Amino acid sequence: MLTPQQFAALKEIDTPTICNAIEPFEVRRDSEGFMGWNIRCQFPDLGVMLGYAVTATVDSMTPSRELSRAPMLRLWEAVAAAPKPAVLVFKDISPRNSHACHCGDVMANTAHALGAIGLVTDGGIRDLDGVRDLGFQYFAPGMTPAHGRFQVVDVNVPVVVSEVEVAPGDLIHGDANGVVNIPLQIAADLPRAAAEVAAREQEMIDFVRGPDFSLAGLRERFGLAEGTVE
Repeated sequence: MLTPQQFAALKEIDTPTICNAIEPFEVRRDSEGFMGWNIRCQFPDLGVMLGYAVTATVDSMTPSRELSRAPMLRLWEAVAAAPKPAVLVFKDISPRNSHACHCGDVMANTAHALGAIGLVTDGGIRDLDGVRDLGFQYFAPGMTPAHGRFQVVDVNVPVVVSEVEVAPGDLIHGDANGVVNIPLQIAADLPRAAAEVAAREQEMIDFVRGPDFSLAGLRERFGLAEGTVE
C-alpha cells in the first residue's frame, strides 16, 4: 500500500509519463504492462483514475448459463474488503464479445458506494450519462444497450485484459491516453522518475521550438554528430 502522499503524487501524473517513468527501472519489458487502443477511456474529462484492482471474469452472452446472485455478492464483498480506492477489472469470457455488457448505472452505483472509482474491461458497458454524472470512470472497447444474460463467474482471480496481466491488488493508472498496470515495487519511486522524464522532454521540446534548432544539433543530441548536416 502506498501512503496517502505517495498516492496523491502518482495521481497528479498523466499515464504516458507514468509509462515512461517505469521503463528505466527495467522491471519488465518496455512493450508490456500497458493496455492497447481497444481499451478506451469513455470519460476523458474525469482525469486520472488510480486505484487497486478487484478482478473478476464475467459473461453476458451464454444463453445456457445458469444465473446466480452468489458470485455478484462475492464481488461486492471483495470490493468492500479491498484497498481503497478500488478499480474493477473485468475479463469478458462471453462467446460474443462484441455484444457483451458488464456494467451500467446500478452496477456502477453499487461499486461506487463500496469504494470503487472505475471499471476496466474488454467487454461492453452502458448507461453512460448516469455513470459519468457519478464520477465513475469507464475504460472499455465500447457500448452495448442490453445487459444480456449477465453473470459474474470468478472473483479476485488473475485476469488478462488487452494482453496485460492483472492480479487482485495491482495498482491501475489510467487517463484519456489509456491504462497501465504500475509495478507496486517501484510505485513510490515513480513521482521522482516522472519528474526527470518531464524535465528531459521539456528540454527537448524547448530545443526543437527554439531559434537554435537544426538537424546538426539534433544529430549531436542523438550522439550522431559525425556527418553533420547543415
